[in-house]
Amino acid sequence: MTDTEIFQERVVKVPIPEHHYTLLVSPNGNYLGVDDEGFTTTYPVGNDRVMWDETESGSLRSAVGDIELVKESADANVSRLTLDGHTLDDVGEPSSTGVLYNVEHGPEKLPSEYLDFFRKNGWVCLTSILPPRLLEELEKVACTDRFAHLKFERSRGPFSQSWGIARAAAEPVSLWLIREYMQTDDVRVAHTPGLAILGRDDGKRVVQGWHSDYPYHWGVPVRGHVPTPSGETVLGVQRNFCVSPFTKMGGATAFKLGSHALDQGPPKEWGLASDHYQEGYREAHGLPYTGPDADIIEAPGGSIILYDSRTWHRAGVNRTDKKRAALLMAITPMYVMPKNDTSQSYKALLASAAYEKLNERERGEVERLMVHQFIGPGGEYAIAPDRELTATVRSRRRYKAS
Repeated sequence: MTDTEIFQERVVKVPIPEHHYTLLVSPNGNYLGVDDEGFTTTYPVGNDRVMWDETESGSLRSAVGDIELVKESADANVSRLTLDGHTLDDVGEPSSTGVLYNVEHGPEKLPSEYLDFFRKNGWVCLTSILPPRLLEELEKVACTDRFAHLKFERSRGPFSQSWGIARAAAEPVSLWLIREYMQTDDVRVAHTPGLAILGRDDGKRVVQGWHSDYPYHWGVPVRGHVPTPSGETVLGVQRNFCVSPFTKMGGATAFKLGSHALDQGPPKEWGLASDHYQEGYREAHGLPYTGPDADIIEAPGGSIILYDSRTWHRAGVNRTDKKRAALLMAITPMYVMPKNDTSQSYKALLASAAYEKLNERERGEVERLMVHQFIGPGGEYAIAPDRELTATVRSRRRYKAS
């Protein structure tokens, strides 16, 4: 591949939003919304019902019902809310005293609009959806962007090191979209949410080849993959948080958008992950495919890119001096075996200071996502590795190999 043939991917640039809906968060973490009968109530999910628009006068109007709330601000981010002169309590009902609601930065579009695009295209970008404070915390734990002067310590376990990663995992709009797209409420993370930090390419290091994500694992050099097309049954959605701005020069993920509909893995001639992980492969064959049939989504930091796990993709090539950080989560239905153990990470989170900073809804969501369970006599049981049995199996493999 000559220099003139590389880095010709098509750029899909998502503009910085001019508008954001507002989320009103009750003390337990649920969201104030409007029910079918037009009454205020709270919900644990991020659908259209919990979207509010700020008016020119500073009041908040429901996106789905003819309801307007008045803010009685305690400060810029916390307010008591009144409806027709009555203060709302923590479940959205009128009360004599009411409670303080957090007033948070929400999505650019209605969740239903995102869902329509997701279903038609197999991917969607929730542009600049993360609240500024959460984005700042993710930059800090990744030691990139505004915190590039800090040193990232991978051994410390970033998931329990910062409240930011668990709070991102519980982000309500992207979770609602994933559940609707996969047609099941019961989803799990296939591995502990992790940071992918990409430094400047030196022309020699291994560059990830093309593949489809877990559990399909088409083009990936590991045991186990989905052997046949899964059709309307979606077995995985990848959830990429843009901690840093995603740009073509900065190493944003490359995709073949729409390839999920082919329901098969990428072609070998594009340069598969299973080949590019081999020592010396880059020197002998050059980079994986970087031509105009590939796509790169450019998005600002604080965006979330969701895509069907069948989508062909690979890590980008960072040609800048700035590190690029992403927070990655593979989401699968509960009936798919997890890729990695999440039990130890979850227990470490429970024992950490980060857990204390999560609200009740966030704690519940993280538990649902990370604790894999089976039903047996006496109820549900959490699944975790059997360390003793693992050691036995490994010793038997060594015996057979000898």
